[in-house]
Amino acid sequence: MSAPSAKIPPEERLVNLVVALLATEQGLTKDAVLASVAGYREQGTAGASKDALEKMFERDKENLRALGVPIETIGDWLDPDDLREARYRIPTSEYELPADIDFRPDEIALLNLAAEVWGESSMSDGARGALRKIRALGIAVDAPIVGFAPRINLRDPAFAPMQQAIESARVIAFDYLKPGERAPRRRRIRPLALVDYEARWHVFGWDLDQDAERTFLLSRVMGDAVLTRERFDPTMREGAGARAREGLEQVASRNIALLEVDPGTEAALRLARRALRAEQGIRVPFVDLHVFADELASYGPEVRVVEPDALRDQVVARLIAVRDRHEVAS
Repeated sequence: MSAPSAKIPPEERLVNLVVALLATEQGLTKDAVLASVAGYREQGTAGASKDALEKMFERDKENLRALGVPIETIGDWLDPDDLREARYRIPTSEYELPADIDFRPDEIALLNLAAEVWGESSMSDGARGALRKIRALGIAVDAPIVGFAPRINLRDPAFAPMQQAIESARVIAFDYLKPGERAPRRRRIRPLALVDYEARWHVFGWDLDQDAERTFLLSRVMGDAVLTRERFDPTMREGAGARAREGLEQVASRNIALLEVDPGTEAALRLARRALRAEQGIRVPFVDLHVFADELASYGPEVRVVEPDALRDQVVARLIAVRDRHEVAS
């Protein structure tokens, strides 16, 4: 069996280290970091020596400190100079923004957009996936780590042509597959806004065939989205983003899932950002039952659907399908 790939970019390893050191109050030993944090773990599995990994860790610590990240070293209180079993952490109180700094909603939106676009354009596909899964193994993390995992996915092939169509105020045509339908249908819209909701891109626009405003999930666009020569009044775009988000929020408010989630897992980290605590678990609003079922099934045993029944049935069906495929393959 070939050794697993150890080609994790340095910038991804640094982010993994920051998240791991933020996730623990008691700190992580060097051995725990090398064994559990993505970037070091893969290097070790691929055959890197412990000495090489320790030097990498020391360089990474210095690079982060140079960037202003306050990494704290906790030694033995009986012998503070003995660092063999030292623990490392990033105190959240020193890493957070000062309490007297406040941002307007529009400033926060711009900062989020800049961070998300930077993360998407600068990181590899592997890095983007890893950022969503990082946690320090063996450390209980009940609170979500906010601000490190990118929340916007620009990998939908339809994103670029939709953006171009909005900017040039041109009608766009595409094939769209709705849940429950066996074949996609051709749609022609005046695209007015691209909206990220629940970490998924949607295009909002005027459906020329339905003669009404509609919102489409980009991941359901099949094949190429094609710009036409037909143009529309650019002023139609004004306020479109707000109308689209309001519509999605109204749909989500009518669809609430009750979930039981294992604490400290990937599911807990990713779902908690949009969840409300409940007596039995957490309640999470969702827009699309089928897309949400895909997400929940990807967590495996980390999450269990209590209600609604339709969502639970869809998740169970996906898990059974995965099991059956593996049985056939074996």
